Amino acid sequence: MTSRNITIFFWGLMQHSSMEGMKGAHCPTIRYRPIRPSDLEVLEKIHCDLFPIRYESEFFHNVVNGHGIVSWGAVDRSRLNGQNDELIGFVTARVVLAKESDIEDLLRFDPTRSDQTLVYILTLGVVESYRNFGIATSLIGEVVKYASTIPTRLAVYLHVISYNYPAIHFYQKMSFHCVRRLHGFYFINGQHYDSFLFIYYLNGARSPCSLLELVTLIATYVRSGLKLVAARLWKNERKKVSRWPNSKETSCFVKATQSKGILMNEGTRFQCL
Repeated sequence: MTSRNITIFFWGLMQHSSMEGMKGAHCPTIRYRPIRPSDLEVLEKIHCDLFPIRYESEFFHNVVNGHGIVSWGAVDRSRLNGQNDELIGFVTARVVLAKESDIEDLLRFDPTRSDQTLVYILTLGVVESYRNFGIATSLIGEVVKYASTIPTRLAVYLHVISYNYPAIHFYQKMSFHCVRRLHGFYFINGQHYDSFLFIYYLNGARSPCSLLELVTLIATYVRSGLKLVAARLWKNERKKVSRWPNSKETSCFVKATQSKGILMNEGTRFQCL
């Protein structure tokens, strides 16, 4: 299963798993740790409970054994009956080379360097009884903290399905930037859905064009366009004058417009536009 398939249903259903819900009377003692092989069964069960698709067993084995995937789990130390180390939430991600990612055009980086990397978030989930305790926020925080410790790591990024407004609001609150809309990115139950691409820039990295640079670029294009239109209008006006037939009426027209001041003023006005 590809990473794109892995994220299809997670981002579409995040509002049901970690964005809403009421706190109960229980006040858990939440701790975070890496996911390990002993979590395999519970990890599969949570995915099965939260998402309407079945992931390949290879994905889960890669997660618990750390084969190409980094992960964090949330546990409630206050649980009884030997469940105080059982997963109640998780986040999985993988590290990709910046120059081989699908967002390289959205980053300002040196393509000749092979050590510049990104972190792509794959899945995130919290069991129903532990929603709205801030667990999802803390799990994303663990990913960002991990990525920030490596100077050559440029960003954390992910996709959110376009109708998942709670998730969109969540990542905006987490200081992720929505940088692109991808049309038809997801294909779910025979229907295409758009996705939004969110990026959290790290270690001084940023998009190739800042807001100020974008405004300046747009202004330059507008000014150049107006100058081109003005030049064409002025050229057409001069052609009209030169093509006027020689007659008494023409003579009167030329006398009325032969003032250099008038012609210069008109020309200057167009050029200023």
